[in-house]
Amino acid sequence: MRKRNLKFVVGGAIVAVAIIYLVYSGIQKTALYYLTVSEFRNRGDEAYGEVVRVNGKVLDGSIQWNSKEGALYFTIIDQENILPIIHRGVAPDTFRGGAEVVVEGRYTPEDIFEADKIMAKCPSKYEAQKDAG
Repeated sequence: MRKRNLKFVVGGAIVAVAIIYLVYSGIQKTALYYLTVSEFRNRGDEAYGEVVRVNGKVLDGSIQWNSKEGALYFTIIDQENILPIIHRGVAPDTFRGGAEVVVEGRYTPEDIFEADKIMAKCPSKYEAQKDAG
């Protein structure tokens, strides 16, 4: 009877460890970590080629669409630095000048960040309501 109970305890421990591992690895893969434009610029040459997410505000007047290339060019900024971006594909509906965005992609030696993804934040959804009176 004791051997049977021991098998259940050992089996339960193995299942628990497997579940904890799967939860931990799933959280690590889906966690959204990003750098500000200044933090990214401070990385220097080690930023080249590495897949990274960068957060910034789209500089007003910087958005240019090249229909021949199917490319969207724009610049993101923070308080101190700017970062030129190129994205081939569709931009989110909330993407516009002044919008806060997170871009994911690689930085090239030509000083261009090639974004595979653009995630635009919609500030109007999160602003506090103003009193009418």
